[in-house]
Amino acid sequence: MNSIRLLSSNRMSGFGRCFLAMIFSVVSCLHGFSITTPENGRQIVIQGTVKSDEGEPIPYANIQVIGTVKGTLTAVDGSFKIFDLENGDYTLKISAIGFKPIYKEIAISGGEAQELNLFFEEIGVEMPLISVISNKDRVFSRVPGSVSYIDEKEIRTIQPISGNEVLRRSPGVHVVDEEGLGMRVNIGIRGLNPDRSRSVLVMEDSVPVALAPYGEPEMYYSPAIDRMAGIEILIGSGQILYGPQTIGGVVNYITASPPLEEEGAIRIQGGQGGFFSGLLNYGNTFGNTGVQVNLLRKRADDIGPTSFDITDLNAKFLFDTGAKSELGMKVGVYDESSNSTYIGLNQVMYDQGGMDFTRLAPDDRLGVSRYSLSFSHQYRINEKIKLRSIAYGYKTTRNWNRQDFSINNDNQAPSDWTGVMWGDMAIPGGAIFMRDGTGNRNREFEVVGFEPRLEVAHDLFDLENDLIFGARILYERAFEQRINGTKAGVKSGDLVEDEVRTGHAFSAYAQNKINLTEKFELSAGLRMESFNYARDIFRRNFPEIGIRDTSLLAQNNIMEVIPGLGFNYRPLQHINVYGGIHKGYAPPRTKDAITSTGDVLDLEAEKSWNFELGFRAEPSSWMYLEMTGFRMDFSNQIIPVSESSGGMGFGVVNGGATLHQGVESAFLVDLSRLFSLKRTKLNYDLNLAYVNAIFSEDRFKGESNIKGNRTPYAPEWMINSALTFETNEGLLFRLGGNYVGNQFTDEVNSIEPSANGRSGKIASYVVLDGMLAYQVSQWNSRFNISVKNLANERYIASRRPQGIRVGLPRLITLGYEYKF
Repeated sequence: MNSIRLLSSNRMSGFGRCFLAMIFSVVSCLHGFSITTPENGRQIVIQGTVKSDEGEPIPYANIQVIGTVKGTLTAVDGSFKIFDLENGDYTLKISAIGFKPIYKEIAISGGEAQELNLFFEEIGVEMPLISVISNKDRVFSRVPGSVSYIDEKEIRTIQPISGNEVLRRSPGVHVVDEEGLGMRVNIGIRGLNPDRSRSVLVMEDSVPVALAPYGEPEMYYSPAIDRMAGIEILIGSGQILYGPQTIGGVVNYITASPPLEEEGAIRIQGGQGGFFSGLLNYGNTFGNTGVQVNLLRKRADDIGPTSFDITDLNAKFLFDTGAKSELGMKVGVYDESSNSTYIGLNQVMYDQGGMDFTRLAPDDRLGVSRYSLSFSHQYRINEKIKLRSIAYGYKTTRNWNRQDFSINNDNQAPSDWTGVMWGDMAIPGGAIFMRDGTGNRNREFEVVGFEPRLEVAHDLFDLENDLIFGARILYERAFEQRINGTKAGVKSGDLVEDEVRTGHAFSAYAQNKINLTEKFELSAGLRMESFNYARDIFRRNFPEIGIRDTSLLAQNNIMEVIPGLGFNYRPLQHINVYGGIHKGYAPPRTKDAITSTGDVLDLEAEKSWNFELGFRAEPSSWMYLEMTGFRMDFSNQIIPVSESSGGMGFGVVNGGATLHQGVESAFLVDLSRLFSLKRTKLNYDLNLAYVNAIFSEDRFKGESNIKGNRTPYAPEWMINSALTFETNEGLLFRLGGNYVGNQFTDEVNSIEPSANGRSGKIASYVVLDGMLAYQVSQWNSRFNISVKNLANERYIASRRPQGIRVGLPRLITLGYEYKF
């Protein structure tokens, strides 16, 4: 289910007051809305309750009639009803987190309702993970803020070639395509700069995946969506427990855990441009040890301008270490080679057409390898106290070979010109000259971390409380070299830059949830962040001096306390009103806070005050809706000027105050339940976000005051919608659409494009996708055909890093899945 968000502030605008009034008006209407499905004209064929083996009702358990589209969720009291099944024999599957699935054979005849009382047995051993969203009931009733959870079924329905397609299913999440395949994910939330997802904490199974989470939080490696079992996205005050980034939100990729019994699958997908994706996974439990292994091979020769080859191997092990504890281990090996490049089209080439996917620098090559190991442990001290711990380490190597090129207003060819020119020399700045030289940007990152967390249920003030407190210790080290080659494509040459950056981080946090009444829950949290960092420079190309060996060492320390407060109010069991306030925080990158000459800059951490107010509701079994208003008030937003953000390749600036406010909403209607369709399931969903992100104080770029201008790459409107049709016979059809409003690409909000294509307004666009699948149950097989960009829409996806990136054209793939 997707998510939403809201707005509240001690300086609330007229817009905010109107929105607040609208929220409570909607909730008041919902309070009087019948929350039971109308039974007129519908026949109850199965009803009953689901309880634990101790007799406690299990809310939101999933009831599925295997081989049909029929199913439901249990209510808060554990009850359920299934309507309109034809006479025959059926198998029910009842599942819930933390319990063994129940399979129940039933026979429907003569229209008589079957009454079932079912009892779960708890799973003895579970993978000990730190979940971002601990409670995934229908309305996320214990999450004090905006949240999305995208499950495996939804991921498989999308049939994505890129994780970007899945992330866009969450309201307010803007993902900018770079190469069109999501290998370098660029996530912006609520108008924040999406460049390399710097403002978002991205994790896999609660382990950070950025190159260096504190000193260099760029996403040059992105978890492959092909092997994911779900994605959690947390944006509100609940993210106070995580860090270091709490500016935009938390994105947690979830992989499958070892199953209780043997199971596995083979999935293959292939299509145009030599695209191929093949995934093999296998899981089983042998005695006290569970195993889950998956191997992904993914490649393409010509998808847009991109070719790539990826091998991704992951294995999970679950050890039953006694009646009170479990130990988990995860190993990952990732290897990628692609022709990724920074250079893009200039405006002349785009306007002339016919060169959208030309490889301007065919020798450019990026290699990424990553080795990871993590251990997770859970120990139940008693019924009310749990200790969860996670220890991890990973090493990422990112070597990027990029050909040099030159652009100038006079269109003068450089002395080392190869003779290859793109664009038009008749237009000032309209020519790109390829140079006979290469910059090899070789980087290696090492990260080690440990996090123990204690979860305590207690009765302070004679009320139910849940306390979480813990600490994070993290060490990171980056080795960076630049080697300039004298020919295009060569990997050797002159060492011109050589340095090591290190960081030691310590974080401590606590959050307590207190049930003030049965319907009202208050959450208060506090996190302390401390980061010591150093930059040790051994060789540098100094201006007007040249390359010199040196020994420049500079270091600094920053410390911050980050508070957060949130609440949940449930006037009815199917309505949840939530809100919160928390301090946003992100430390400056080490290479930005300490210059290449060893000077420690007065570069502040990125800080904001974030407010939200919203509600989630399921007023009927055929309807779900959600709405959130938000306000993010930055005292100082960091503006990157790195090459990846279209800048000069070094440094950032203190961007000053910015204000982000808007509304996010989600709406889902089950049309098959609404119209009592018996053999088909028809769903329609709509996610919508309005974001007004502006510079909110005087600041000059040249002679222009940018106060009131929109921040770069922050579209005002984003809409994602889908119509899904499914039948008992195994047919599945999905038509999806994604709308992105117009965007500015610089602080001065340039409308006319520059000759080099790097600035200028990006027009709005709509992309439609279609997927058709057929499930053959007796073969344990599923066939599918997927069409991305059905209308073959031509649009500018980005003007970064260094020129125009055109969105992928129509792409057709065929797939097959076999489960065993």
